[in-house]
Amino acid sequence: MSEEIFLMKGNEAIAHAAIRYGADGYFGYPITPQSEIMETLMAEAPWKTTGMVVLQAESETASINMVYGGAGCGKAVMTSSSSPGMSLMLEGVSYIAAGELPCLLVNVMRGGPGLGTIQPSQADYFQAVKGGGHGDYKLITLAPSSVQEMADFVTLGFDLAFKYQTPAMILTDGVIGQMMEKVKLPAYTRRRTDAEIREQCPWATLGRLPGKKPTIITTLELDSNKMEVNNLRLQAKYRKIEKELCLHQEINCEDADYILVAFGSAARICQKAMDLARAQGIKVGLIRPITLWPFPSKEIDKYASKIKGILTVEMNAGQMVEDVRLAISGKVKVEHYGRLGGIVPTPSEVVDALQRKFDC
Repeated sequence: MSEEIFLMKGNEAIAHAAIRYGADGYFGYPITPQSEIMETLMAEAPWKTTGMVVLQAESETASINMVYGGAGCGKAVMTSSSSPGMSLMLEGVSYIAAGELPCLLVNVMRGGPGLGTIQPSQADYFQAVKGGGHGDYKLITLAPSSVQEMADFVTLGFDLAFKYQTPAMILTDGVIGQMMEKVKLPAYTRRRTDAEIREQCPWATLGRLPGKKPTIITTLELDSNKMEVNNLRLQAKYRKIEKELCLHQEINCEDADYILVAFGSAARICQKAMDLARAQGIKVGLIRPITLWPFPSKEIDKYASKIKGILTVEMNAGQMVEDVRLAISGKVKVEHYGRLGGIVPTPSEVVDALQRKFDC
């Protein structure tokens, strides 16, 4: 059967989608609210069916370096964590990005800073889209707003990672990770053979064949001039990705006087807030960025001269709002509304904030 419908959590959907994608390995460490990803993988025991390796490492640092090794072999490998755990992985993420290796990262965000809370948050936006770790690098960042997209973005994330030879991240939060919805899982795809990986990924370190030069993956270059060349190559790739990749959703924007901009679970809340506002005679639209990097700047800017204001709604102190302001270059007033510490805003709170900040 090619398509099946299940009722499951977002975290569980990630795990099932990874198995069905034909992923070669998962390496992780438990942390709330994403632990069901590894727990589901362990329960499904894909090493008995597809040969997928599932391993709980001794720490987040160990798990990301296992991903680094697997990615260097051209394997489809992934990890998942939540906020403080992802912070521990960032040195390894920088190495993987510099090595131009594909992998999939999943961050199910929780409240911070510090150890914070196990409740949902969107305060890792800066960490994900601005690099997070050291050096000049970027992560393709996908923001699902449903359990279905949690499953779909596993395939999309892996495909984009291999297309551009760079890490991709699914940036979600405890709301989407823990909520249960209907989901259509993809058909099973078999794992690639080593021969197929050698053909598709000539850079993979699967051992030197007779007559073939050694394949070396390194991020170290002691000659500054050569290191600059490496950086320029990466930056050229990022510009190419920005030109070719932009995913977003627009709802009721054509006649809108005000536009809400929100991602992930906040975008779901804003859909209801939009309906409440329109019932009160306030013409509100919604733009949902799906790729947080590359950010849909042009798609937001095209409305700047047609509307009276933009309100970003985020479960943080105001992070994506900076990219929205950069996108519209002062053409229209941009305000932010957010809740902190794991509190999820209600649709009525969003409408109240819109009326208060724009006197509408």
